[in-house]
This record gives sequence, structure tokens and C-alpha cells, in this order.
Amino acid sequence: MNQTSGTKTTRNAQVTKMVLAALLLALGLVLPFVTGQIPEIGNMLLPMHLPVLICGLVCGWKWGLAVGFILPLLRSLLFQMPPLLPTLRTGGALCMAFELATYGLVAGLVYARLPRRTWALYAALIAAMAAGRMVWALASVVIYSLFSDIQFTFELFLAGGFVSAWPGMLLQLALIPLLVKALERTRLIPGGVAAE
Repeated sequence: MNQTSGTKTTRNAQVTKMVLAALLLALGLVLPFVTGQIPEIGNMLLPMHLPVLICGLVCGWKWGLAVGFILPLLRSLLFQMPPLLPTLRTGGALCMAFELATYGLVAGLVYARLPRRTWALYAALIAAMAAGRMVWALASVVIYSLFSDIQFTFELFLAGGFVSAWPGMLLQLALIPLLVKALERTRLIPGGVAAE
């Protein structure tokens, strides 16, 4: 009977992660509408990044990776925003897919290996942001050279990755730890977090 109850608990945990990942994917599709009415603000607050980082932290790296990669591409196909390929104003959904997939992957991997303390959330977020920005830059170099007449320069990297993004990065550091800790306290997340 213990083996059956253990299997049932594992199955319940997997279903819970899948449902949370689907909800966070849906939130990522809708959240840019809240900030998107003023494009300059929407671009600075990085609304699609929030649900992906949360997904990696609460559902684990596999779901974070999947939601991160799918979200910008699906949003581009459904709403044509962000555009699929790079433009003068944006790196496009294709570049963002690699960036957000890295966010979900790294946030989940780092947080799963650290003790459940608030500082661990910040460590996971900062590691994910740094790795995501680097992957975004590498993907941008390749994708811009293949699909755009625009050359991805170091100035574009600094402007898109840091100068215009710092308000969103601060929002992520302020809001995400509060939300993750609240979810952990509700025991909605099996075992506190996905330990995979």
C-alpha cells in the first residue's frame, strides 16, 4: 500500500506541475496585454519573463525550459507580438525563445540544488538572468545574421539586455521571491519545489 500511495503522490505532483506550467504559460500570453498598451513600458517591464522564471522555480527546470521556449513563439503566432524575426525595435520571438528557455532551465536547476532559503531564490534568479542574457546575445548574433539586414552589435546587446531592461529585472527580483514563497507556504507546490 505504501508503494501505491507513493506512486499516487508522485503522479499528483506531476499533474500539479503540469497544471501550474499551463497556467503560467497562459499568464505569459496575457500579461503583455496589461503592459503592452504603452510599448516603451511593456518592453522595460519584461512581462513574459515573470511567468517563465516562476515556472522554472516552482515546476522545475524541465517545465521552465518548455514554457520558456514555447511562450514567445506561441505569442508571436497568435498575436504577432513579438514579431517572429528581429526588427529594429526587438530581437524577435525566435531570439527570445532561447533566452526564456534558458531562464526557466537555469532558475529551476539552480534553485533545486540550493537550500529552501530566500537567498537561494535570488541566487537562482540572478544566475538565470545572466545566463539568459548571454544565450539571448548568442542567439541574436546567429538569428540576426541569418534573417536580418541589421547587425547585432555590442551596443544592441547593452541596450536590449540591460539599459532598457533594468526596470523589469528589478521587478523580477522584487516580485518573484514573494510569489514563490507564497506558493510554497500554501503547499500548492509538492515538496516545496520540484527537486528534479
